Amino acid sequence: MHDERITGAPATDTQTAVEHGAEHERVLQFLKRYGWNATSFQCLETGMSYWFDEQADACVAYADTGSAWVVAGAPITAPERLREVVERFVDAARAQRRRVCFFAAEHRFTVAVPLPSVRIGEQPVWDPSSWAETVGRAKSLREQLRRARAKGVVVRLVLPEELADPASAARRAVDALIQRWLSSRPMAPMGFLVQLDPFTFPDERRFFVAEQGGRCLGFLALVPVYQRDGWLLEDLLREPDAPNGTSELLIDAAMRAAADEGSCFATLGLAPLAGRLPKWLQVARALGSSFYNFEGLRAFKNKLRPRRWDRIYLCYPLDQNPLLVFYDVLAAFAPRGLFRFGIETLLHAPGLPMRVLALLLIPWTALLALAPTERWFSAGWVQAGWVTFDLFLIVAIFALSARWRVWLATLLAAFISADAALTLFEVLTFNLPRTRTIPEGLVSVIAVVGPTLAAAFLWAARRQPDRGGEGWRG
Repeated sequence: MHDERITGAPATDTQTAVEHGAEHERVLQFLKRYGWNATSFQCLETGMSYWFDEQADACVAYADTGSAWVVAGAPITAPERLREVVERFVDAARAQRRRVCFFAAEHRFTVAVPLPSVRIGEQPVWDPSSWAETVGRAKSLREQLRRARAKGVVVRLVLPEELADPASAARRAVDALIQRWLSSRPMAPMGFLVQLDPFTFPDERRFFVAEQGGRCLGFLALVPVYQRDGWLLEDLLREPDAPNGTSELLIDAAMRAAADEGSCFATLGLAPLAGRLPKWLQVARALGSSFYNFEGLRAFKNKLRPRRWDRIYLCYPLDQNPLLVFYDVLAAFAPRGLFRFGIETLLHAPGLPMRVLALLLIPWTALLALAPTERWFSAGWVQAGWVTFDLFLIVAIFALSARWRVWLATLLAAFISADAALTLFEVLTFNLPRTRTIPEGLVSVIAVVGPTLAAAFLWAARRQPDRGGEGWRG
């Protein structure tokens, strides 16, 4: 039982690449023997660390956040060895002063290993051999497929060698689609199980592209779930202007190909925070809906008529604090730090902070209107001017948060910058000399800092790409 990462003298880039490749090959062999979890193949992707248990012929793939080892799904081993592997893995983690949790574990794991668990979502499951019957019963699905075909959209299987070469026409088209899709996301790029990394071990995957007149409109990558004789439809990307039904056409092609191969399991992966959840996770879903369309993703997967929905869990040792466990999971998905991830996400999707700003301006404007003129303003017309200006800002900011327009964001950034400068001038020349108490000083500070931060945020966030590219990372 030991961690197989290399220690000792610093390695060259070539040595590191060779060692990393050899380790991935070893993990792949474990997957082919024991890979059962829907997320199992994702253990091969960038950023994972590995712990090997030679006593049980097991491998555990995890993200090291610095304070925790967050496991991708479940240990890769025989089902009857899960419990002993978990016990030794937890001991190994604690020897390194790390907490432990198992993210995206399925029901089999929760039965085999007696750990506290929290339901974090669901994943839809199909039997590809019955996909044709599913389409036959789903009128709305057939209509979406008809629409895409009527617009000239065709789907083809792309051979791995076409995408393995970065200079090939197919690879360049897919890379361009990936970059456009990433730039359109309302959240900053994430790591761990949702990092977009579709070209590792291409010979093990299946790739499909949707084209219209030679233009690449969509891309779908499948990864194997070896011990279930099936596939995870891992990456589905679509251009914002692709005809309706393009995504469904890609899925239809993948399901039929899987059926032709004799596969009996297919899933589109986790629909996070879907289904019956603890109350506090329902609150988290509502608060996060501006950044991630939880309900929309589940609704899209559900209209494809899955055979069932499997529950997905987060599991952790009994003596760990659940709040720290969820912090560890968030840290795994934000490998460059939660603070940086939060700032980048706000810049990617400024609609929510702008709505918050508009809501905060409402009581602030009311206070301006009711404040004693002689104490806080150099003249009555100055007070009326500030109130009128803030009322204009409230309306304009709500309009911007509803539909982001670069010209309006730029205009507001300029106006709010001017507001911050004029406020600072008035505070220095009029309010500051008359300040007698700490609360009065705080009001003046807020009056200056508020528009200054708002202006800085708008200048940074104003050039946002159009949203709307459909897809997910399974």
